Amino acid sequence: MRGRRVRALAGLCAVWLVAMAALALWPVDASRYLRTNPSAELLDRSGRPLHAYLNSDDAWSFPREPGEISAHLIQATIAGEDQRFYRHAGVDPIAVARAVWQNVRRGGVASGASTLTMQVVKQTDRSPRSLTGKACQAITALRLERHASKTEILAAYLDEAPYGLNLIGCDAAARRYFGKPAKELTLPEAALLAGLPKAPSAYMPLTHPDAALARRNYVLRRMRAEGFISNGDCERALAAPLGAAWHEFPTLAPHLAQRLKREASRGPLRTTLDAALQEQAERLTRDGVRRFAGEISNAAVIVIDAPTGAVLARVGSADFFATPGGGQVDACRAARSPGSALKPFTYGLAIERNCVYPSETLLDGTLDYGKYQPVNFDGRYRGMISASLALRRSLNVPAVAILDRVGYQNVCNFLKGAGLTTLKRPADYYGLGLTLGNCEVRLEELAAAYAMVARLGEYRAPRVLADAPADAPKRCLSAGTCLALYEMLEQPLPEEFDRSDFPSESVAARVCWKTGTSTGLHDAWAFVFNGQYVVGAWMGNNDGKPSARLVGAKAALPLAAAVFRSLPPSNAPAWPSLEGELRDTVVCAISGLPASPWCKKTKHVTLPRAQYVNRVCDMHYPGEGDEIIQRWPGSAKGWDLAKIETPRVAPGSKKPDRAEDLKITTPPDQSEFVLTGETNGDRVKLQASLDAQLALHWYVDERYLGASTPEKPVYLDLTPGKHKLACMTDSGSCQTATFAVTLPRASNFFSN
Repeated sequence: MRGRRVRALAGLCAVWLVAMAALALWPVDASRYLRTNPSAELLDRSGRPLHAYLNSDDAWSFPREPGEISAHLIQATIAGEDQRFYRHAGVDPIAVARAVWQNVRRGGVASGASTLTMQVVKQTDRSPRSLTGKACQAITALRLERHASKTEILAAYLDEAPYGLNLIGCDAAARRYFGKPAKELTLPEAALLAGLPKAPSAYMPLTHPDAALARRNYVLRRMRAEGFISNGDCERALAAPLGAAWHEFPTLAPHLAQRLKREASRGPLRTTLDAALQEQAERLTRDGVRRFAGEISNAAVIVIDAPTGAVLARVGSADFFATPGGGQVDACRAARSPGSALKPFTYGLAIERNCVYPSETLLDGTLDYGKYQPVNFDGRYRGMISASLALRRSLNVPAVAILDRVGYQNVCNFLKGAGLTTLKRPADYYGLGLTLGNCEVRLEELAAAYAMVARLGEYRAPRVLADAPADAPKRCLSAGTCLALYEMLEQPLPEEFDRSDFPSESVAARVCWKTGTSTGLHDAWAFVFNGQYVVGAWMGNNDGKPSARLVGAKAALPLAAAVFRSLPPSNAPAWPSLEGELRDTVVCAISGLPASPWCKKTKHVTLPRAQYVNRVCDMHYPGEGDEIIQRWPGSAKGWDLAKIETPRVAPGSKKPDRAEDLKITTPPDQSEFVLTGETNGDRVKLQASLDAQLALHWYVDERYLGASTPEKPVYLDLTPGKHKLACMTDSGSCQTATFAVTLPRASNFFSN
């Protein structure tokens, strides 16, 4: 009886195999079974995952070539699922015979005979779990093996097999359970994953760790039996802990990911971003906002590689999901008021057009344009100050005076040429307030303009796609002008102000920086750059709510500085070479203009080589005999020392001498000065309301300083402490003022 059953079974198998062999000759579209439904991926510049998206089936799936998958996983899959994969033609007759025999003996389904090829077919055809369904799978598997290689079939299985949850393919499973790509799986990790497709829910390591461990160990023993691993490797792997845990898929740069989702759906999209730098920038941005305990609720940061214009990190909001007013709003592209962050471009164009020398002395005082009367951020005036120091301290009055010289129409056109697309109104709409930021700009565009300066005048649009062709550079400023801006904007970052605290071998690379604060304290900005990187930061509230803490130097600069100092060393030089683009020039030590024959005190400075030395100091001119007469400006408006005409009292005219007319104007009463340490930087010209008409006698702390005349002012060398100044006319009228002088502190140098 038993012999007849065996012979009948053998005959049935033979007929079945012959039938399948005949049907297997039919052609099949192999691509239908080999194609995948991948999740879109955004990659960083090195190909590392930056952001992942669910596919159209709401599953995670990241197809990989066999070379991108751990050899342990390939071996474990073959050992656990299909030991004769490389020896059969799609159907394993030995496995079929064994399964039929076991099922007949036990009167039910006790064993299966699915090969990896049959399982690939099953994922596409969704055949029913029946004898007919298995037969159809087997026939299609034979046909598929005639039109696809073993490597292609194995790759399709590893990319399409279910690994629990909504994980399709081994790479998605490796990332979820172990936080690494499939290529980096260890032996015990690979064995665990290889055992999952058999019953993904039953062997789920996060919910059924004991069952998952048993299945993993079974696969490891099968690998040893098949000769893939040694006894020692097997025993060590069997002793390893399960090691599976929940790991999130990458969600870096979510704002950029939203924008590029369509392009990424066509295949992994490589960007210029660096995943490590992006993660660091996002963390620092979150931490920077937390410092303000709700007073400031949002921030944005962008990092640009200065030589190439490639964006290395881009943070559109402090928290994509929890920022008040909507973290999904990309603040890198939002138009906000930049405050003083536009001043360097006003100075740069003025230098380029020979309207100002970096060394030139400007007058920081009251400035009246009728209805428009600009004042400095702190409400104070510094008097005589060089253009370089005026920009470094971000003084408003000198900046407006410089804008008046160069023309706001020219500056507006220049800013548009430097990539600021938000300046859509006529230049007259902005007027002289343009340099103080009475407009709106985007962080990513303004950062690109700063990158133009860092690149010595060549503008490139910021680039985020690695394969996108780089735009041809456009010359906006000469290299010499940009080198002058480097020198004008260079200063230590606030926390690095006292360089004596740093060992000489650990002094940080030189940097330039500029801050901005919008009128009404709605927006704080900071830009830090050198020849390697440009970092731009914005802080504010999405609803525009102001805050006393929204000051560029206090809010945005610490964030930009922290991001900048977190960047790795670059192959590009941090500081550009000055050779060939600057020239040594002798200027008047007082006016800062190229010296005339009558300038007794001079100094050497470097000016851009292309800048014309066509304005010579006219502050000094010959008097009687060997006397050199000086004349000084009375207002910053239109002040050009080459054209100054100081009113003089005609000989014999009556000189008014009324006590009520006498008033000390410089230094103002109860003013405060901070020592700069610069040559001639700690001297103040004493001024009073009658100094253009009378001889005045000056005393400080009851010590006589000397007499001033309309042609010969008196200067005071500042010393630390509180002081009392007195001014007296020949007739005895007297006025006093008090002022204080302090030593430099970091905070004194960080204006708006």
